[in-house]
Amino acid sequence: MPYDFVLTTDRCLMTNHHGREFLGFLGTGPSIGIPESVWKWLACPKMKVDNEGKPWQAPYGLRKVEAKLLDSGFNAAIIDPDHLEKHLKSAKALFLSHHDYFAFGPPSSTWWGITKQEPINYKSFQELINKPEIKENKQRGMKIVVGGPSTWQWLWREDMLEQVGVDLMFDGEAEHALPKIAQAIVDGEPLPKYMYVGGADTPDLDEIPEIRGGSVNGMVEIMRGCARGCRFCSVTLRPTRYYPLEKIEREIQVNVKAGIKDGILHSDDVLFYGALGIFPKPEPLIKLHQLAKKYYRTIAWSHASLAAIRYAEEKYGLISKLSEIIFSNEEQRLLGVEVGVETGSPRLAKEIMPAKSSPYKPEQYPETVEEAFKIMHEHNIVPAGTMIVGLPEENEDDVIRTIELVDSLREYRSILVPMFFVPMGYFKNKDWFTKIKLSDSHIELYKKAFWHDVYWAEDILSRYYLKGPLYFPVRTALKLFLRNAKSRMKKVEALLESKLKE
Repeated sequence: MPYDFVLTTDRCLMTNHHGREFLGFLGTGPSIGIPESVWKWLACPKMKVDNEGKPWQAPYGLRKVEAKLLDSGFNAAIIDPDHLEKHLKSAKALFLSHHDYFAFGPPSSTWWGITKQEPINYKSFQELINKPEIKENKQRGMKIVVGGPSTWQWLWREDMLEQVGVDLMFDGEAEHALPKIAQAIVDGEPLPKYMYVGGADTPDLDEIPEIRGGSVNGMVEIMRGCARGCRFCSVTLRPTRYYPLEKIEREIQVNVKAGIKDGILHSDDVLFYGALGIFPKPEPLIKLHQLAKKYYRTIAWSHASLAAIRYAEEKYGLISKLSEIIFSNEEQRLLGVEVGVETGSPRLAKEIMPAKSSPYKPEQYPETVEEAFKIMHEHNIVPAGTMIVGLPEENEDDVIRTIELVDSLREYRSILVPMFFVPMGYFKNKDWFTKIKLSDSHIELYKKAFWHDVYWAEDILSRYYLKGPLYFPVRTALKLFLRNAKSRMKKVEALLESKLKE
């Protein structure tokens, strides 16, 4: 059937990463050591679609936009990027969304800066926007609206704005503005080039729609906003709103009906669900996890803060209690989560994120990180810990303290991901990250993190990850990738050592 509003994104996001969300990180880098086609298959295999080209799973943010348009009476659908041609001829507008349109984000820009090669997600989005059917229907009058968390990147790519023919860049929570934008498109009214929605115009809970179709890897949002107040994060600008359990349950039921058996609880800090400020409360979290495990075979957390993990366990034994619920069935043996380590420097912690260590003092931040990693290790929670490299306030001692922290985390099962700091103003020079010069201490940090990650990746792969005959090709490819990565790193280290001796 014809749709007035078609929503899509490129293959790096229109995928479920073989049901393993963390594999999506491979899409933020270039193919290394294996053919690009194999790399793309590992990171972003094609999604199963129906006879119209509608995917059985789609990015959660796109599902929210689709739901709001449908709730407002508009004819809209999410379409897989390989099936756009048969839908755009009648579409009034094409809505695009992305987490990292031009690979300016920290993971992508870090890979790009180190390897000097374009990441897969950059190439993938370029393939999408250069599709002939998009250009042809843009010429006949179809509008193009771009949104999502990386909308800001278009502001630094005016050449792409003109090339693609973007009519509107939308930045922020869309629930209030979206119906007005859609109606303006239907009525042929002019659109503003850029629209930003700040914290003062965010929707109430009853204005946030519920998804109509399956989300990637069963993701459901449990709350919006964060009370930490870190200087480098925009989420803290939005008010905190907790979804009632009934709302969360209805979205989980949508996913289960779509055939999705595993899920992800999404928040910028899952342990803040139902919290009193920054203090986790047992009862809301216990009920949340009981609900999730009622429907999902396994669950993961999108994000959690290290201070909250430490506080929750020390104050209430809450991580232990949640673990009993999470691992109550044989199918689940580990829980994955992304955590923001950021730095091992107490000075930097106090300077840029004083509330991130609360209720502990910023001076205790490295201790808090290690305690949280220990708690997670003991409870089969595997964190992907991101770190920020190159902060404007950073000095040599700060990097050394971060290296020392990495050393102290060696015995805890985890993946550590140092990433370049992304200051928006630098994007006036669009490829600033390809010119970054790492200091000797930065290189040492990356080496330490690399060997930490290889050690634990091999452990996770052998003990927990991608088990069963169906995953044999993926598991084999990952093992080959790790073997190749170790070989390459040994050669790099030998080269660096020889240069030092010269």
